Amino acid sequence: MKIHQSGEIMALILDMDGVLWRGSQPIGDLPAIFRQIQSLGLQVTLATNNATKTPEGHLEKVRSYGVELSPHQVVSSSQAAADYLQQRFPGGGRVYVVGEPPLAQALAEAGYLPADEGVMAVVAGLDRSFTYDKLSRATVLIRHGAAFIGTNPDLTFPTPGGLVPGAGSILAAIEAASGVKPVIVGKPSPRMYEIALKRMGVAPENTLVIGDRLETDISGAQAIGCRSAVVLSGVSTIEQVNAWKPAPDWIADDLASLLASLSGERLEH
Repeated sequence: MKIHQSGEIMALILDMDGVLWRGSQPIGDLPAIFRQIQSLGLQVTLATNNATKTPEGHLEKVRSYGVELSPHQVVSSSQAAADYLQQRFPGGGRVYVVGEPPLAQALAEAGYLPADEGVMAVVAGLDRSFTYDKLSRATVLIRHGAAFIGTNPDLTFPTPGGLVPGAGSILAAIEAASGVKPVIVGKPSPRMYEIALKRMGVAPENTLVIGDRLETDISGAQAIGCRSAVVLSGVSTIEQVNAWKPAPDWIADDLASLLASLSGERLEH
């Protein structure tokens, strides 16, 4: 990875689950990790497919581990869903939400109010209160012409006890019942990365995306032209990483070891 040549790394986009923590357990000394990022002179944005928290909720979790960030440093798939709706259905409207309150809140703040009928779209994400009734309602609305939008395709997400069902599992059920594939607005769609790049004022070639999931974090980074690094502290195994084409630019056990390597490269240059 080139640090002080063309394509200098100026900014990081970090995934959260599997990179910064697993469930409620931090991965490494997060205050020290973010001090290292600052010492390298890098901007940083957190980009997560997790739509079950508001941006402030994500910041509160980061803060609980001793790290202070600003709201503009968090991009979530709920924000990406609102951005997509604003482009496809300008002016606001009614949507059916399969998800938790933070997703509905993000959509409402953008002018898209939760409703059970007469909706322009069904927006679905991780919903730990998912029921057969919700599945049925979403199915009927989509079959009657509502757009089907998914926050992210992650079938699972890591917890200290192992992998548990993610938003992609719920999307799969709705797709099976409705016969319609969702438009995915979270990773690997470039939309979240585009928002992060715009906020930081950097180009893709000057940005390193760090994630634990090949099919979302790394695929999305490669599609938009960012550098990519996969850490083995979350979902992906080394066997899966070695089989991934094109290969990520960087592989590390965790974020701390990756930053140590980046720091070494900067010293060498």
